[in-house]
Amino acid sequence: MSKSIRNITDVTSRQLCTGCGVCAFMEPERFEMGDSLELGRRPFLRENAPAETGKALQSCPGANLTHDHKNDPPEVQKELMDGWGPVLDVWEGFSADDGIRKGGSSGGAATTLAIFGIEQKGFAGALHTKAQADYPYLNESALSHSRGELTAATGSRYAPASPCDGLDLVMKEEAPSVFIGKPCDVAAVQKARKLDPGLDKKIGITIAFFCAGTPSTKGTLELLKREGIPDPTKVKSLRFRGNGWPGMWKVVYDDDAGAEKSVEMTYADSWGFLQRYRQWRCYICPDHTGEFADIAVGDPWYRPIEEGEPGKSLIVARTEKGRQYILEAAAAGYITLENHDSSLFPRSQPNLLGSRGSVWARLHMLRLFGAAVPKYIGFKMARFWWSDLSLNEKRQSITGTILRIFRKRLNKRIDVKSWTPPAKEKR
Repeated sequence: MSKSIRNITDVTSRQLCTGCGVCAFMEPERFEMGDSLELGRRPFLRENAPAETGKALQSCPGANLTHDHKNDPPEVQKELMDGWGPVLDVWEGFSADDGIRKGGSSGGAATTLAIFGIEQKGFAGALHTKAQADYPYLNESALSHSRGELTAATGSRYAPASPCDGLDLVMKEEAPSVFIGKPCDVAAVQKARKLDPGLDKKIGITIAFFCAGTPSTKGTLELLKREGIPDPTKVKSLRFRGNGWPGMWKVVYDDDAGAEKSVEMTYADSWGFLQRYRQWRCYICPDHTGEFADIAVGDPWYRPIEEGEPGKSLIVARTEKGRQYILEAAAAGYITLENHDSSLFPRSQPNLLGSRGSVWARLHMLRLFGAAVPKYIGFKMARFWWSDLSLNEKRQSITGTILRIFRKRLNKRIDVKSWTPPAKEKR
C-alpha cells in the first residue's frame, strides 16, 4: 500500500476509506463507526482508545486489494478473468416468490438466496443493510433470522452503509450466516476471515451486489430538499428502488400540517442526482461487481426493460461453493434460473471495462500530484485504458482527476468530522 498509509487514521484522512466498517469489528475497543455528512460512514476513535494493533489495516479494502487466483477452480472462465474477475457461471433469473421478486430491486435474487440459506442450509441468519427505523433516510446493519425480516428490507439502499460493523452479531450465533454487501464490504470480510479463523467459521456464503458507488448522506438530504422536503425529520419512509423493475425512488413524509404525502421519481432520475455525491474512493475502485464474493448479483441491463416487466437478476457464480449454492437453491424451488449464458455479464455492464481503464490513469495522476492511492495486485487495468476508452474519454479521465485532486484536496490530509442526524420533535 502507499507509504503514506500506515494506519486507519491515514486511510480516512487521505480519503481511501470505503466505509465498510471492518475496522470497527477487528478493533472494537479502538474504533466505532459514525456518519460524516459529506463523506459517508467513517471510523472514529473511541475515548481512551488503545493503540492500533494492525488487524484493522490488514483487513481494510480501502488501502489494498489482492487477487492471487491461487484457489480459482479450473472451470473459471479465462476470457472473462481480466475484466470481470473469477466467473464460473452466469444466469438470468429471479425469485420464485412473487412478492420478493417485486419488492427486490432486480428480481429479488439476493434476498431469496439468503432465505434459502436460513431455511434449507441451517444458517443462523443473514447480515445485511436496511433502513433505520427512526431515520429511514439512513442505513443500519442487521442480522435477519427469518423470511419475514428479510422481505421487509428488500430494495437497494443508495446511501452510506457499514455492514461489516455488524460482524459481531454473526460471531454470537451458533451456526454460520449469509453475508450480503457491496463489493468492498465482501472484500473486507474475505480479508478479515483470513486473519480470524473464528469469523471464517461463521461465514456460510457471501453475496455481493453490483455497485456504482456510495452517495453521501448529504446527497440524500439535498435530493429531499430539492423535492420540497427540507426537514428530514418529517420523513416516514424512503425507498431508493424496488416494488417494480427497476423501481421508483419514493419518499413518504408528513407535511407541516401533519398530513401524510409522498413523492416519487424514476430510478434513473434519482441516481442521476445522487451519483454526484459519491465518495472519492469509489472513483478509484476496480471492482464494481463483487469479484471477491461467492455469488454476485446485479441488473441484466443487456436489453431495454419493457414497462411493467417483472424484475430479473443477473446471477454470477464466482466460486464453486457459490455455484453449488445457486444450483441447490434452484433445485429446491427458491429461485428460477433461465438464460444460462456467460456473455450476459459483459453485455449487461458495457461501461465497466472503460471504468476499469480509467482507474489506471487516475492512479497515475494521483501519484504524480502526491495523493494517496490503494495498492492493487492482480487487477488488469492498463489494457482497458487503451482498448475501451475513446481519445476524448482518456482526456476527460486525466483532466477530471487533476481537477478533483485540488477540489477535493486529495493530496492533503482532511479532518473527518462526525455528523448526527437532527432529532425528531417529541409528540
